[in-house]
Amino acid sequence: MGQKIKFTKMHGAGNDYIYVDTLKYDIPHPSVASIAWSNRHMGIGSDGLVLIGKPTVKDADYRMRIFNADGSEAMMCGNASRCIGKYLFEKKLTEKTELRLETLSGIKVLQLHVSADTKHVDSVTVDMLEPKFDVKEQYQGASPNLVPYHLPLETSNDVHPTFVSMGNPHFVVFLDQSKIDDKKQLITDTDLTVIGKALEHDSAFPERCNIEFACLTGANHLRTRVWERGSGITMACGTGACATATAAIKNNIADRSKPVEIEMDGGTLSIEWKDDNHIYMTGPAAFAFEGEVELPEG
Repeated sequence: MGQKIKFTKMHGAGNDYIYVDTLKYDIPHPSVASIAWSNRHMGIGSDGLVLIGKPTVKDADYRMRIFNADGSEAMMCGNASRCIGKYLFEKKLTEKTELRLETLSGIKVLQLHVSADTKHVDSVTVDMLEPKFDVKEQYQGASPNLVPYHLPLETSNDVHPTFVSMGNPHFVVFLDQSKIDDKKQLITDTDLTVIGKALEHDSAFPERCNIEFACLTGANHLRTRVWERGSGITMACGTGACATATAAIKNNIADRSKPVEIEMDGGTLSIEWKDDNHIYMTGPAAFAFEGEVELPEG
């Protein structure tokens, strides 16, 4: 029998990951562990594995490494970063309400909104830094729009799909609300899978890409569904919400002077593009359950 590892299952708006404190447990083959543990039939079940550890730079308090369900390492996850803030505070690993988290896409500052009564973290605001629209390593189309690409959807409107990098690559496709029968579903799982997977692996994206389908359903409110690189359909994506809001503002669909609400399958995130050119994401984080799991062999 292999070594037992204690884990915590958490989610941000339904985007669920397995969290392990690597200050206590060594995970020598995180890609292998993520594939095994993320399996929803024969493992714990999740969108991936998040490792919380000691930072490698002096300006950070902690470090986050994140592995998708297919074992690939991601640069950043907004939902996971909020969960880490809640994890660290409520497990009394820190008393700080402002944390600096090292990620592969830079240091993210977390502002924890703590209830005065319960001392629990109700929500977290993350400074997601500046969006970028011309990242050759991630996108080699006609920046910032992939042209020509004819989406096999009658609901796609005249607004071009828009590339946005939030450290990791995103491609936001806007849909025509007048042609959508079910505003809640927005796009069928079949179309989301077929088109999302094709776009993820399109030659325009050397590192593959996260794909968002969105439409405006109210003032500064967009319904969005996500095909996440390496994980498939996910309930939510923090960086995807940031990219969707940014793309909507760039295409004059949303108003930059107000927060943009991004409603995904698992919940709603509030996104602000402030005068410092940084994107700020606010949303919930929640514990699901804890347990022990056997460490798979490499």
